[in-house]
Amino acid sequence: MGVDYYKVLQVDKNAKDDDLKKAYRKLAMKWHPDKNPNNKKEAEAKFKQISEAYEVLSDPQKRAVYDQFGEEGLKGQVPPPGAGGSSFFNAGDGPTTFRFNPRSADDIFTEFFGFSSPFNGMGGGAAGPGMRGTSRFAGGMFGDDLFNSAFGGEGSMNPQRPQKAAPIENRLPCSLEDLYKGTTKKMKISREITDMSGRTMPVEEILTIDVKPGWKKGTKITFPEKGNEAPNVIPADIVFIIDEKPHEVFAREGNDLTTTQKVSLVEALTGYTVNLTTLDGRSLSIPINSIIHPGYEEIIPKEGMPIPKDPTKKGNLRIKFNIKFPSRLTSEQKMGVKKLLSP
Repeated sequence: MGVDYYKVLQVDKNAKDDDLKKAYRKLAMKWHPDKNPNNKKEAEAKFKQISEAYEVLSDPQKRAVYDQFGEEGLKGQVPPPGAGGSSFFNAGDGPTTFRFNPRSADDIFTEFFGFSSPFNGMGGGAAGPGMRGTSRFAGGMFGDDLFNSAFGGEGSMNPQRPQKAAPIENRLPCSLEDLYKGTTKKMKISREITDMSGRTMPVEEILTIDVKPGWKKGTKITFPEKGNEAPNVIPADIVFIIDEKPHEVFAREGNDLTTTQKVSLVEALTGYTVNLTTLDGRSLSIPINSIIHPGYEEIIPKEGMPIPKDPTKKGNLRIKFNIKFPSRLTSEQKMGVKKLLSP
């Protein structure tokens, strides 16, 4: 049968005119090429198919041919139905094939809604590929109302504008290891969706979040319009906000990692080796040959966090020290220290 126009419009075989209009209104707005700049080719193909399906099924004669002979019958590859009111004749000598040439998808959209592109600046912008023109209303003053007329009925102006629900924000706790190496997190959400008849039903979806190496606390990942669907409301965006779990060894300062080592006064004066396990599981052994004074930092280049724009580059690891001084010294110890440290 070729393309199933009923499936394209998501209606059943007994769909009435109102059902077809409602289905076309919803799908044409969803797949308008100007609303899908990131997948324009796919949107243009679907937009054209939706328009063709609506044109055939909303015309009783075309629908009769399609129901009996399918897409091939419409497009002249098989004879038309026999006598009985649905045949097509030449003015000449008898039956011929019925040839269906689909109208421009943009013409159907414009006829249906009263304007050709609700997403293009409403009169100010240029039409996108395949678009035959922008709004017939100049200046775009009435853009929002025109956009909403698409939902209010054929050619009608609906003064009640759909409001977009406020974003739904969720914390996404990530370990420092996750943010160092990158990870994939899957979040299950429950939401209400509306079917063609306007009834709502609960569904569950899995949202996949690719956490990139070096992402910082506060990074936002947005899933557009994944909130609950409801009449006259544009569903809310769902937003996940990266949060950083505390780490036992390291803290983050920008793209640098810091850690604090406790050392005794003797170690501070005579030498110390720092042993660390990195966030990706490597062992580092760092000898400190300088005298560790209060405020001293040892800087290890390129052992910090990956830089998000170029994860091959990293910040630094900064090792700080907490020097433990003795609480008391005996007279002998004092004399020994004086003798050792005197110039």
